[in-house]
Amino acid sequence: MPKKTEVEKVSLWERLDRAPAPRASLTPQRIAAVAVELADGEGIGAVTMRRIAAELGVAPMAAYRHVDGKDELWALMVDLVSAELEPQEEPVGWRATLRAHALRTREAMLRHPWLAQLPAPLFALTPNRMAGAERQLASLDGLGLDADTMMAAFRTVGAYVHGATQTEVSLAQYMREQGWETGDDTRRGLAPQMVYLMETGRYPTYREYTRTAARKDDAAWQFETGLDCVLDGVAGLVERGQA
Repeated sequence: MPKKTEVEKVSLWERLDRAPAPRASLTPQRIAAVAVELADGEGIGAVTMRRIAAELGVAPMAAYRHVDGKDELWALMVDLVSAELEPQEEPVGWRATLRAHALRTREAMLRHPWLAQLPAPLFALTPNRMAGAERQLASLDGLGLDADTMMAAFRTVGAYVHGATQTEVSLAQYMREQGWETGDDTRRGLAPQMVYLMETGRYPTYREYTRTAARKDDAAWQFETGLDCVLDGVAGLVERGQA
């Protein structure tokens, strides 16, 4: 088996921690900031090293001296926006901590929709993402949960947050593509399929929902209600752990 090189052994974050304070104006942080701005404005597809270099007024190879490829670039972008999740005031208690982080995560994903399109592993392996994970896990520590259960609870909340918000982001993108601006526009656009399915009589509970629901377009309420359902499940684990 070939021997690993030093570059392969050392992670992006270790390289940055070891590096001396940069003297040049071109830094990984500046590269990440420009990449985030491009992704916010034009989508993740617009983010290339050539485009970033052009925005910064440098040669593409100058940028590559700081960032070794797309994976590292994405990691820097995720780390930069993850700093937005740090609370101004630390919540008290596990439920308040997890809930506040979940709400901030949804807000960040709505501000930066490209987050919903990146590979999932990148969401964990950056310093700021790990800091958020540490805050949440620390809030669950000492409540009678073993290490595996504590991690499962943390990951379950995270899976709900990312899954629900990714669906919200995808729906918004689909509406834009179809030229639909409101929930009513969307329902009118989908009416031919929905009317046929409801008139088959096979889905009476769903049909009753379409007739009586008052919060179809209240995405924040839907998210927070679902979040509370998940947190209620975690509360059950905590109660059993303390019994």
